[in-house]
Amino acid sequence: MSCIFIFFFFFFFEGSYTKVIPSSIINSTVPLSYETYIVHVEKPAHVRTETLTDEDHWNYYRSFLPTHQLSSGGQRLLYSYRSVISGFAARLTRDEVKAIENLPGVLHAVPDRKLFLHTTHVSDFLDLSPRTCFMRETNFGKGAVIGVLDTGIFPSHPSFKDSGISHPPSAKWKGHCDFKPTVCNNKLVGAKSFNHGTHKDLPFDDDGHGTHTASVAAGWLVRNADVLGNARGTASGVAPGAHLSVYKVCHAGEGCLASDVLAGIDQAIADGVDVLSISIGARTVPFYDDAVAVGTLAAVERGIFVSSSAGNAGPGRATVQNDAPWMLTVGATGMDRAIRATVRLGSGEELNGESAYQPVGFTSILLPIVYPGARGGSRAKTCSDGSLTRLNIKGMIVLCHTGGTNTSVEKGAVVVRAGGVAMILVNEEERRSTIESGAHVLPTAQVGYSEGQRIVVYATSTANPTATILFKGTMYGTSPAPAVASFSGRGPSRLNEGIVKPDIVGPGVNIVAAWPFPVGPPALEAGNATLATFNVASGTSASAAVLAGTAALLKNSHPDWSPAVIKSAMMTTADVLDREGKAIADETLADAGYFAVGSGHVNPTRANDPGLVYDLRPEDYVTYLCGLGYTDKQVSVISRRAVECSLLDAMTAEELNYPSISVAMGSNMEKTVMRTARNVGEMEAVYSVQIRAPEGVEVSVYPEKLGFSEMNQNMSYNVYFSTGEVGGRRGGVAQGQLRWVSNKHVVKSSLLISFV
Repeated sequence: MSCIFIFFFFFFFEGSYTKVIPSSIINSTVPLSYETYIVHVEKPAHVRTETLTDEDHWNYYRSFLPTHQLSSGGQRLLYSYRSVISGFAARLTRDEVKAIENLPGVLHAVPDRKLFLHTTHVSDFLDLSPRTCFMRETNFGKGAVIGVLDTGIFPSHPSFKDSGISHPPSAKWKGHCDFKPTVCNNKLVGAKSFNHGTHKDLPFDDDGHGTHTASVAAGWLVRNADVLGNARGTASGVAPGAHLSVYKVCHAGEGCLASDVLAGIDQAIADGVDVLSISIGARTVPFYDDAVAVGTLAAVERGIFVSSSAGNAGPGRATVQNDAPWMLTVGATGMDRAIRATVRLGSGEELNGESAYQPVGFTSILLPIVYPGARGGSRAKTCSDGSLTRLNIKGMIVLCHTGGTNTSVEKGAVVVRAGGVAMILVNEEERRSTIESGAHVLPTAQVGYSEGQRIVVYATSTANPTATILFKGTMYGTSPAPAVASFSGRGPSRLNEGIVKPDIVGPGVNIVAAWPFPVGPPALEAGNATLATFNVASGTSASAAVLAGTAALLKNSHPDWSPAVIKSAMMTTADVLDREGKAIADETLADAGYFAVGSGHVNPTRANDPGLVYDLRPEDYVTYLCGLGYTDKQVSVISRRAVECSLLDAMTAEELNYPSISVAMGSNMEKTVMRTARNVGEMEAVYSVQIRAPEGVEVSVYPEKLGFSEMNQNMSYNVYFSTGEVGGRRGGVAQGQLRWVSNKHVVKSSLLISFV
């Protein structure tokens, strides 16, 4: 851009950037307290923003700041965003923010906030072995680029080798690698770190989380992978042929700052990723204050599919995170694999548990049990650090509970230091039957809540309680499978109950994938810090990565599908029954329900041929935001353009052309919801409706048949709901299902009624 144009540009905006910020703020002798704020501003008027250079954006955003540098000489402006928002991140005092918010062109300023991080058998469980037609049709994800926002990556891990991987598509890929010297290749095609506005840190993974999720999504095939000699098999990401670009936005000891996350999404958009995997979240806030929601809408508008974790705050009600309708929100389930560790009590009773550490030749002799929690202390009960130092537990099996201030594996290290020889880890009540097969540092069996209570009763009611642990290796075909994990975030959304969240569930319990550090007993030994290995980990982070890989496969198979269509294909073909033909259960072994399972468990092969899909245009989300009752400024912040809701036909969440249907109904109420389906199956097809009405609600559909005569043809239908007296059902929910059935396809939509 020429100097003449820059002069004109700033002359035009003189009225907005020369507003006076009180000198008392700038010249105060009181030490100033600076915080990072994300500031949303209007786009430059009468200027085509796509013609502006990076320097132009920096200069425009600086025009809103009181000074270019802090009083200490440090940099004020941390990030100049181009795609995710119209705005910037800067260090400001609270008084400076108040003054800036009064300047023309400033829409909204929000304090930076901390966000949190939320497999050999996965591909087999999802029927994604290399031999399947689906994998061949999608070419293993070849050419697709998956962007992973996380803790970085361990680039030299064998999961990220590029044997047989082609170059990234030069026409669209603009990313680069910040490792010096470069260790990127045709698999890992991009890597960048974002930390408080700087890029000086290399994107090496100092946590393990990012390496794990990246390999789950698109790790290359590694034969004979295992965790401490167990769970052996060929480790493979869901889309092993896809490329990876990693954006380190989370840092050890610091968490994940919203300003860094926005910068990572901004870079991913500029680089040209096809799919984003985001396993980061925090307490639900309005979308205009949610950096992930705002940034991902910009990504979706550019055709990028976003898979996000539902969070690990379950099983309580309304714990789901990342609940914006333009994101796929993914909960976690277990699979049909157990790495068995059985507790044999001195009474002869045997109770099954799990552990990824399966020591060979562990004693069959019964050893004494010690229960530190017998006296009621919470720290001793959970074997927290330092809680066992005064106990004589040498040579004993220690009974510990999950929870507390340390992880399950860390509890084992506490036991080892205190002289214990083995550990029985008992689930706290809310975890129930969800067992995580940790890579423990000593012989361990983690057992479910009910099994654990029987062990506790035995240990506290027997004069000399004894036990041993029988390590039986990896078992397949266990049930129930899939089952929703206890930690998986549950609906409804705290802010918008008109959309059923989570959308879907996928494997997220005991997922074996790449890891940058030694695990198990070697982790306690010095000198092994550079040893790369595999680890077993659980969380909705892993399930979101599974769905990101699935999206890459579907995008390869159907390059013309929008993010909304890919989401629809996944949701309407999801499995609602487990491998035994029963309703998918939760950690209590009861029916999980839509607030836990969403539309069901992902079935990638069926998603590739869904028959009918429900599409959404980016502008539909804007009218939806108006329907939430947001102000024009708040909607403008999220949509990154000036919006006047009074000029639009505001749309309620119920009216959004979503694959699931959620409505609120009172007594003697009638309500109509319209959906528009697109034919992507057979050229000529007739679908007939089938309804399982929610209890207490009458449901009818018109028309009852949809006849399609060509591909990509759209047809609309109305769903009519009516209720009688709601009475005691007020405050509860009822579930049903709508199905469109042809001679080849079954297209399912969840029906959820909230009684008000």
